[in-house]
Amino acid sequence: MQTLNSLLTEINSVAWGPFMLLLLAMTGVFLTLGLKGITLFKIPLAFNTLWAGRDGKGQKGDISGFNALMTSMSATVGTGNIAGVATAIALGGPGALFWMWCIALLGMATKFAEAVLAVHFREIDEKGQFVGGPMYYIKNGLPKSLAWLGTAFAIFGMIAGFGIGNTVQANSVASVLSSDYGVSTLATGLILAVLAALVILGGIKRIAQVAGKLVPFMALAYIAAALVVVLMNAEQIPSAVALIVESAFNPVSAVGGFAGATIWAAIRFGVARGVFSNEAGLGSAPIAHACAQTNHPVQQGLIAMLGTFIDTLIICTLTGLVIVLTGAWQSGESGATLSSLAFNQAMPGIGSHIVSLGLAIFAFTTILGWSVYGEKCTEYLFGVKSVIIFRCAWILAIPLGAMANLDFIWLLADTLNALMAIPNLIALLLLSPVVFSLSKQYFKKA
Repeated sequence: MQTLNSLLTEINSVAWGPFMLLLLAMTGVFLTLGLKGITLFKIPLAFNTLWAGRDGKGQKGDISGFNALMTSMSATVGTGNIAGVATAIALGGPGALFWMWCIALLGMATKFAEAVLAVHFREIDEKGQFVGGPMYYIKNGLPKSLAWLGTAFAIFGMIAGFGIGNTVQANSVASVLSSDYGVSTLATGLILAVLAALVILGGIKRIAQVAGKLVPFMALAYIAAALVVVLMNAEQIPSAVALIVESAFNPVSAVGGFAGATIWAAIRFGVARGVFSNEAGLGSAPIAHACAQTNHPVQQGLIAMLGTFIDTLIICTLTGLVIVLTGAWQSGESGATLSSLAFNQAMPGIGSHIVSLGLAIFAFTTILGWSVYGEKCTEYLFGVKSVIIFRCAWILAIPLGAMANLDFIWLLADTLNALMAIPNLIALLLLSPVVFSLSKQYFKKA
């Protein structure tokens, strides 16, 4: 087992190494330039499109564009926004937040392209439901000789989901509730399983309905709490921003419990944790957007890119600012513990509860969102009849994850999560002319 763990660690270091981070960044640069920067200039239009398509009436698809975004965000707004940002700052210094911003701006173009292709190449399955995502735009858009890339993506996505989108999330909730409130991990696992079953067994439409209500509520509540802390330290915001930018281009010396960080550490952990948080380029989000009620792929592309904007440029930024403004980044702590410390310093007795409960709700919605991704990957591989088996297995895995030691599973899932990106990025680059053509056509008529 130790040999297998060591081998997987080596593979993981390569999978999330410089080449992968560069590939993700360069794909974002290529798509941003090819789209002539529309993902940066059309943000107001994207919000208008999101509002106009909130009911989806009269358009082809299974769920509204708004609920498709909320479903994808239910999977992305999670531990990455609380623990991921903190880990990036703990290992890379305040400058890591700057590089998270950069990869998010590029990731908006990647997410836009993913959704455009997902809607353009989607299919209708045996149950009359819309299905799509990387496996379908690889199958329907690329030569048959490359169809194996779609199969590879589906295999990686199906297996990775049980780790990063299920057992790891259940374990995070169980750990938080056990350490902070004394709730047994078994009780947490069973409650999560029951709640998830009530939603997941109803399929994509029920998940989308729940996500459409729960995700905006939890995101706004967390944003409000973080804004309170930021405004309490308003006079320090200019110096905090200056520190973030300066640290992005200069090594940070050791101070307090912080061990110091190089420029490369800031770039590496900022980009890696940014991608982990918003999932741009990994190929997961377009699976949800393929189900959206829309009459043109670009409409959903505009809505999809808001997921990265809200996830990283708003929520992750606020978490990072709280950590920097309070000085907690110098404590030597990392992960959710660092975020909890930062909030508690600003709001004694309340701050830690905000992080604990926020983490629990975020993790639960991630379980719901990733169930959609895993289910569609399973359906692609084994057909519609496999869906009910997948849903049952998914629900049963939740209490197991809540009680288990998941170091190996986390490592495996994180590695497979990175491997998902490879076939997806290849497809995005090869199919980029389709994205550019559809976008030019749409905006010419608009």
